[in-house]
Amino acid sequence: MSGEPHPLEIHLRVNPKRTSTNMVHPVAVETVSPVQYQREEVKHYRKWCPWLTPLIVVANIVMFVITMYVNNCPHNSVSCIASFLGRFSFQPFKENPLLGPSSLTLQKMGALDVGRVVHRHQGWRLITCMWLHAGVFHLLANMLGILVIGIRLEQEFGFVLIGLLFVISGFGGSLLSALFIQSNISVGASGALFGLLGGMLSELITNWTIYDNKIAALFTLVIIIVINLAVGILPHVDNFAHIGGFLTGFFLGFVFLIRPQFGWVNQRYAPLNYSPGRSKPKFKKYQCILWVFSLIILVVGLSVGLVALLRGVDANDHCSWCHYLSCVPTSKWSCHTEPAYCVSNELGNQLNITCSSNGKSSTYFMQDPSSSQIQQLCTQLCS
Repeated sequence: MSGEPHPLEIHLRVNPKRTSTNMVHPVAVETVSPVQYQREEVKHYRKWCPWLTPLIVVANIVMFVITMYVNNCPHNSVSCIASFLGRFSFQPFKENPLLGPSSLTLQKMGALDVGRVVHRHQGWRLITCMWLHAGVFHLLANMLGILVIGIRLEQEFGFVLIGLLFVISGFGGSLLSALFIQSNISVGASGALFGLLGGMLSELITNWTIYDNKIAALFTLVIIIVINLAVGILPHVDNFAHIGGFLTGFFLGFVFLIRPQFGWVNQRYAPLNYSPGRSKPKFKKYQCILWVFSLIILVVGLSVGLVALLRGVDANDHCSWCHYLSCVPTSKWSCHTEPAYCVSNELGNQLNITCSSNGKSSTYFMQDPSSSQIQQLCTQLCS
């Protein structure tokens, strides 16, 4: 460049709030002190330090440890996996292949049980179930996804918005799950995790103009979402929680994760003597329309769903094909998972149990078995 002074400079900056290294935007301003402009830029685009997402992961791990302590497999079951762990050992694979507690323990700890929500007014289970996990594999899969996605979002939008996105999406997932799956309990942070994925998608759409390689980013994200939802058609996976969490997070993203357009940012943080030719609004029209539309959908959808659940509505009665969204039966597996019911008889230290669903019976030699031990033996026999 020549040594002649220039009254106008074009500064190219990479937005520090984005992960894409290709996204740059020109800002035309008069020559000002670099330190002064950097301070103003940092003020608006400062990167948040993520602490809530790791805390959520730690809380889920702590809750799993507490659940295993309460489960106390050696005391309540005939056999356990990893018995050297003592009361932290796991239920038999036949009862729980995910290396975790019994369904009875999860129910005691706050799993989503529609019967208790509707008839015993335990609506808090719609929230507590998202902090429980069925096993080690279940816990690791969800926590890894939450760390990868949650930290990225929290760095950009802060802990308040991402915390609300996480909790409300988890609630939305639990709500849809309760409306369609009413014969089994449900646990896991999958609904909240899919809410974060849905928020990422809507954030990309509502902030479309600030992204470079838009189509590639959209295509990649959609493929990830489709693959994860496709896994939900396998048996014993609550895909309704995934779908409900995703839809809730998707609409919340238009409300929480909206960004002002660059023209407004530039004129707001430009030097005092800089006067643009035309004042720019903070948000584009399509952003405002999406914000209003999404807020209405969220409020109406969650309200109607909650009222329907508390009135005991079974959504399957109004949608005969919707059950295929959670499980598609094949020659390899069945989608019918009925609760375990057994008939038991005690004679001295001899316990006879017969499963009502499959007719299997077995004899156990136990001294004064507790009701929880009998229930867990019934679950193993019927599985």
